[in-house]
Amino acid sequence: MSDPGAVPADLRAESEELDALVAGLPAGRWAQPTPAAGWTVAHQIAHLEWTDRQALLAATVPDAFARAAQRALATPLTFVDEAAEEGAKLPPAVLLARWREGREALLRALADHPPGAKLPWYGPPMSVASMATARLMETWAHGQDVADALGVVRLPTARLRHIARIGVRTRDFAYATHQLTPPEEEFRIELRAPDGGLWEYGPAGAAQRVTGSALEFCLLVTQRAHRDDLPSVRAEGAEAERWLGIAQAFAGPPGEGRAPGTRGACA
Repeated sequence: MSDPGAVPADLRAESEELDALVAGLPAGRWAQPTPAAGWTVAHQIAHLEWTDRQALLAATVPDAFARAAQRALATPLTFVDEAAEEGAKLPPAVLLARWREGREALLRALADHPPGAKLPWYGPPMSVASMATARLMETWAHGQDVADALGVVRLPTARLRHIARIGVRTRDFAYATHQLTPPEEEFRIELRAPDGGLWEYGPAGAAQRVTGSALEFCLLVTQRAHRDDLPSVRAEGAEAERWLGIAQAFAGPPGEGRAPGTRGACA
């Protein structure tokens, strides 16, 4: 379902789409609040810029990344917000230039490694393909916050297939972050793609099933919208129902998610 070879090109395209949203913004609009509490448009771009540079460090100077990660993990609940806050203080033009430079440098660095090579990260090491896919997922998710803040409706693309795949593959991780035992049985996931096709995961005869649009599933697993605001996403079976309440495609502790009725409510 998700071609690792296509990820770098799709990551570049996702970044360029978000870049086009912010490139022409007046400086004052960078202070526009986004659906993430306490985060402005500037915080969203600063977070992507910082994370891209951390990934670049992991890909190019792993020992230096290990030292930086050790310092960051000394404050595991705050280091992400602190980095975003620091970056958001930069003049918008400087922040935008740094994000552009860092993401291009990361793409070049990832291209220098075979797709299966392992890179250090804040949790388990990640393959190059997984690192690129994670960067695409984060760029899309934080781009959604920016789009909501600016009142922009983005058209879903086939790039969502990478995010949907992460959402499916992180099922057991979501259980673990909530101190729950993952079910042994596989789930069946059927998602309606932007082009009208069907993306399918898991055995066709599974008792636990999730169906819905790929867009709404991706909004759910990245916690960019409350499930009540995603009517197409439906569960069959008690475990599938429970999973949709805790699904989380991103690393770290359980996210707080979004309140019902707040999707796209910042503009």
